[in-house]
Amino acid sequence: MYFNRYNNFFHGIMFHHFHDGKNYRKSDGSIDRDDFYKLIKFIGKKNILDANDFYLKLKKNNLKKNHLCLTFDDSLKSQYDIALPIIEDLNIKSFFFIYSSALTKKINFLEIFRYFRTNFFDNNDQFYKEFLKICISLIDKRKINSFHKKNEKEIKKWKVKFPFYSIDDIKFRLIRNKFLSRKNYKKIMFTMFNENNFDYKTECKNLFLSANNVKKLSKLGHIIGLHSHNHPNMIQQKSSHIQKNEYRNNKKFLEKIISKKIFSMSHPFGSYNNLTLKILNKLNIDIGFKQTLRIDEKVKKINNSFLEIAREDHSNIMSRIEK
Repeated sequence: MYFNRYNNFFHGIMFHHFHDGKNYRKSDGSIDRDDFYKLIKFIGKKNILDANDFYLKLKKNNLKKNHLCLTFDDSLKSQYDIALPIIEDLNIKSFFFIYSSALTKKINFLEIFRYFRTNFFDNNDQFYKEFLKICISLIDKRKINSFHKKNEKEIKKWKVKFPFYSIDDIKFRLIRNKFLSRKNYKKIMFTMFNENNFDYKTECKNLFLSANNVKKLSKLGHIIGLHSHNHPNMIQQKSSHIQKNEYRNNKKFLEKIISKKIFSMSHPFGSYNNLTLKILNKLNIDIGFKQTLRIDEKVKKINNSFLEIAREDHSNIMSRIEK
């Protein structure tokens, strides 16, 4: 049974990567079509509302505790090729949250770096070991150790918030997001590309959705929403000007593609602050999703506002099914 005392409230189910063993390799947290069917059966199709129904009931305060919706983040083509035929077969309309730079000729390396990490190493530990080795060659090891020590409480918070991450996963993300400059992070990754003969232009040409894919999703009745333009690691740390541009450009770009007003979004990496919420309100965004079912220092309650709707990561659900 899916519902328990920890998730007995309306929320979204969050998906990212899918694999099929052919065009899309298995990677951390990815699922295949069989697991996707199992997951839907486990949570109960009767509990899943179409995205627009979920939105309308939210606006009218008519959502029940067992009401759920499906959400897909990060503009990934595997969702279109593997998940879409399944939700169409089951007649489930979902939210697709798109970061728009992925649809342009300008390369955003967020997913390319992830693809490299999960497909060119036997396991994450091997990647982290090589990453740290190069990181230390650029930066004093004592500074890195000091950074981890200062962030011990933050590491524990992350582990509670995202239990599917290992401690090394969390340390890597904190180094990437808070310690390294964007320039140094990119330098480390490109050094690793060269050492592993990784040609990202060839490997990743079918990684992202196209504008036509997004248009088709909208025509099929799925809801297209914002996920920022560039998917910055920690948007809450950005200035008002940058946050405004991220969401304003995202909205303008996507509305031009689908010829509809956009009213939904999800927070990239679950990162936002009060300024973010004010910006989204001014852009007439009515519903937004975060990345956790837990209450943290930012909120007083689950589903704290229409722009802070809780979501469960599909990885946590799969771990319950597999027990």
